[in-house]
Amino acid sequence: MKHLVYLFLIPIFLSAQQFADIVFTNGKIWTVDHSVLEAEALAVFNGRIIAVGSSKAVLKFAGKGTKIVDLKKKRMLPGFIDNHTHFMNGGFQLQSVDLRTAKSENEFASIIKKRSDERPGKWITGGDWDHDLWKSGNLPTKGMIDRYTVNTPVFVNRYDGHMALANSYVLKLAGITKNTPDPAGGTIVRDSVTGEPTGLLKDEAMSSIWGLIPAPTDDDMLIAARDGLDEARKHGVTSIQDMAYSNGERDIKTYVELNRRGELTARMNCVSYISNWKNLAFSGLQSPFGDEMIRIGFVKAFVDGSLGSSTALFFEKYLNEDTYGLPMDVVIDGRLERWVTSADSARLQLRVHAIGDSANSLTLDMFERFINKNPLWDRRLRIEHAQHIHPKDFKRFAALGVIASVQPYHAIDDGRWAVKRIGEERCKTTYPFRTFLDNGVKMCFGSDWTVGPLDPVLGIYAAVTRRTIDGANPGGWHPEQKISVKEAIECYTVNNAYAAFEEKEKGSISIGKLADLVVLSDDILSIDPAAIERVKVDMTVLGGKIIYER
Repeated sequence: MKHLVYLFLIPIFLSAQQFADIVFTNGKIWTVDHSVLEAEALAVFNGRIIAVGSSKAVLKFAGKGTKIVDLKKKRMLPGFIDNHTHFMNGGFQLQSVDLRTAKSENEFASIIKKRSDERPGKWITGGDWDHDLWKSGNLPTKGMIDRYTVNTPVFVNRYDGHMALANSYVLKLAGITKNTPDPAGGTIVRDSVTGEPTGLLKDEAMSSIWGLIPAPTDDDMLIAARDGLDEARKHGVTSIQDMAYSNGERDIKTYVELNRRGELTARMNCVSYISNWKNLAFSGLQSPFGDEMIRIGFVKAFVDGSLGSSTALFFEKYLNEDTYGLPMDVVIDGRLERWVTSADSARLQLRVHAIGDSANSLTLDMFERFINKNPLWDRRLRIEHAQHIHPKDFKRFAALGVIASVQPYHAIDDGRWAVKRIGEERCKTTYPFRTFLDNGVKMCFGSDWTVGPLDPVLGIYAAVTRRTIDGANPGGWHPEQKISVKEAIECYTVNNAYAAFEEKEKGSISIGKLADLVVLSDDILSIDPAAIERVKVDMTVLGGKIIYER
């Protein structure tokens, strides 16, 4: 039991009258600190960990005013960090129409009708529909909902965010007709016989609609953020890497206001879009900038779309469509390469969305070119999603020091139908978690909420079992790509901290680090991995303060 008797002290010496604010004892603590991985207890003072070790040793830091928490042999881990969310959109989605549960075209239309009846004339947005759940597998069309929404604007997205359905009311509002050309980097889906828009818009074609939707008020933003924070707390998420989506700098303003009010219960790490890099560089910001609650100085770019919308960019065509996918317009006209080269030169960390194998390879090409051109710095380049990798590119990820910023739940979701789109051979290096690690690639995990659930435990389950959500792969979809529970925990904690320049402050239960912690209902390190999906979060701790108990 020698692993339980060690004790380290933070280099802040407590006076005779000062004791720990809170002590957690009698637990099974997995520290993710390789110097000593297991412990029974820890003590916190002023938001940071001051002692880790056996219960007997750590209780020496308890005084009259110290709160003692008996963990009752429950498993404690570092607080989960989510590497990729669209956080405010998630908060708004919790208030919006939910189409993810629709199992058929009729259910889809019925949910839209109900919301239109409840709020006639009010915009219906959100949705997160998934046509692959429908027996027919057909994409939705405006014809399914027009008769229920004659005077109600509807614009509801597929759950991946790269395709959305507009009703005829909205198409007319946007001036989209049979004769409207496809924008660069986008597609207006048309009826194969009449040529009329079906209501489906892909990627850049959606842009003409976003500006028509009324902007949320400041109060709307605060409510959505609070709803999102509620969701994060109950899933043990103490840090969010927010990829924004539609509101940009207003999101950051909202987090600042919540922090001022003492209501911000997750640490926010926020990106700006790549087109804004000049403003950041002109201000003198470099990655990372901010404090332990809110950090900025990171930029995000898109290279392609998504697999589900057939807009992820591949070297070979999709099996079910005559397309290779869609590169974004800024890729086509060369702006993206100019932007990323300049942003890197300004020492702004790049987080680039690339899903198809060609998109990932193209992104690595861009990275390699500016690495050889720009001054050396600790750039920690990231490819967001990195879902489909050509075999030639794994070693390039490692050689260039590129972080694979992946979302494991997508594997057990897309695994239901990916083979129908790209075939068995390409699926062998789809969500290639094991291959990334075996090639020495730094890999970090997240949810892509609301594309996937904001639930790291479910993400760990996905990474270690690869059991698709339709139950069709009990042994795992491409099981050779499974990783261990311990590796998955690292991807959700210390690896995510590293990917945001925060590994010295969080990601492990170590002396001096922030006391961000999670307690689970069951020990995911000892139970059958198949049972992990049923594990709940019993407690979430931020800076030594208990912010959630089940």
